Amino acid sequence: MGINTKICLVTGGSRGIGRGIVNVLSDRGYKVAFTYNRERQTAQDLENKLNNNGGNVKSFQMSIESRESIISVIDKITKYYNGSISVLINNAAISQEKPFENITDMDWETMMKVNLQGPFICSQEVLPDMVKNQWGRMINITSIGGQWGGFNQVHYAASKAALINLSQSLAKVYSRFGITSNAIAIGLVKTDMSAAELDSEDGKKKVSNIPAGRVGSIKEIANAVKYLCSQDASYITGQTINLNGGMYFG
Repeated sequence: MGINTKICLVTGGSRGIGRGIVNVLSDRGYKVAFTYNRERQTAQDLENKLNNNGGNVKSFQMSIESRESIISVIDKITKYYNGSISVLINNAAISQEKPFENITDMDWETMMKVNLQGPFICSQEVLPDMVKNQWGRMINITSIGGQWGGFNQVHYAASKAALINLSQSLAKVYSRFGITSNAIAIGLVKTDMSAAELDSEDGKKKVSNIPAGRVGSIKEIANAVKYLCSQDASYITGQTINLNGGMYFG
């Protein structure tokens, strides 16, 4: 299966890390479907830009909390590209800065629905075709918070820790079908979602303590995804790739 026949689904691909992943995979020659929640124009602008540069990209509105929405979008993707999804990048996520004692039941439920249940449903819905084709790549974008815990983001850290475990469990079940399942645990990366944390006093201290002496770039995350999608990474499965500049050795 050549790269230009492979269909990738990137959730939350209109901005931030997801946008970087869409850019890199499109440049590499994949057919790239990506989802957005509210920012339709931002998604459309990215789609147009990449397609004008020779890409094969399509954006779809999707509610990651809803199985019905996910099933509908996967059906639209398979019809649009006349083929099944062979690469899934679970990137869509939310974060929230809140002291543990102030986290509400709704905060917790929303965090788990978006950051954990969404990737679970997406994985469950694309796996039958991957098994049928005896080839697949599942990559979950997680966080260093899921490895060493969170201070003002306990519920976020818990959701990302569970996503690492989901990656490992799926690797145990599906690697024998030629499907790899891995997580990328990112440290501090400059994105819209991390801007508030990086601008805080706590965030500035964290940056000063990074052994690499800087925050990571979106391109570095996207290039790691590109490698895990490749045939060269076919024996890497059930792993958590730490992209954190030396903040955590796991």
